[in-house]
Amino acid sequence: MRALLLAAGLGTRLRPITNSIPKCLVEINGRPLLDYWIELLCNGGINEILINLHCFPDIVRDYLERSNYPVKITVAYEEKLLGTGGTLLKNREFFQRKSLMLIHADNLSMFSVNAFMHKYENREKNVEISMMTFNASEPEACGIVELDGQGIVTAFHEKLENPPGNLANGAVYILSPSVLDFLVSLGKEVIDFSTEVLPHYMGRINIFHNNVYHRDIGTVESLMVARSEFPAIYANGIPPKHS
Repeated sequence: MRALLLAAGLGTRLRPITNSIPKCLVEINGRPLLDYWIELLCNGGINEILINLHCFPDIVRDYLERSNYPVKITVAYEEKLLGTGGTLLKNREFFQRKSLMLIHADNLSMFSVNAFMHKYENREKNVEISMMTFNASEPEACGIVELDGQGIVTAFHEKLENPPGNLANGAVYILSPSVLDFLVSLGKEVIDFSTEVLPHYMGRINIFHNNVYHRDIGTVESLMVARSEFPAIYANGIPPKHS
C-alpha cells in the first residue's frame, strides 16, 4: 500500500516556532514530527510515500535527502494549497487505482499500521473508508463521530461547543480507489475533505480505534504536552501487528 503524508500546512498557530521551519519538521524529543511518521509507515510495510509540500519546501527536501529512509519517498510541491481532497485528486495517478493511506502529518500518533490495514481489508461490504479514531480530552476542539451498532460512522460534528461524545476523527484514513473517482466527479481543483468528501460517505465509513497515542500538534501548548508525554509512549515501541 502507498501513503500520502499531508505536510503542506501553514503552521500559523505554532508561530514563532514555524517562522523559520515547516510544521512537519518541528521537533519532539529531538526528532522531527515527519520522522516519526515515516518510521511508523516503514515499520508497517508501506512501500512508497508521497509527501505534499508548501511552506519551506526546500528545507523539507533537504531533510529527506539527508535522512536516507528505507522506502521510496516522492514529494509534490503545491504553489497553491488545494485542500486534502484537491491534493489527492492532483496526485491520483500515484496511487495506481489501489487503496491508499491518507495521513495529516501535523498529528503525532502511535499505532499498529498493520492492524489498521487489517481492519480495512476485513471491512464490511459497503465500506469504502476506514477512519482512525481516538478518545479526545478536549472534544470541543475536534471532529467528533457517531457510530451505529455495527461501528459504522453515521454522523460527523466539527468542533461543537457541546459535542455528543469524545470519539474523535484522527484525520488518518485508508481509502478505496472509488474515493478518487468521486473526487474527479466533483469537477473542481480545491476540495475540502471534511466538508465535501466525508459527508458523501456517511454510512460507508468504519473505524480503527487508536488506544495507544494520538495528539494534534496544532498549537504551542499541545506541542509542549507532546514533548512531555510522548517519550515514554515511544519507549514502549510500536504496537504488535494486531493490537
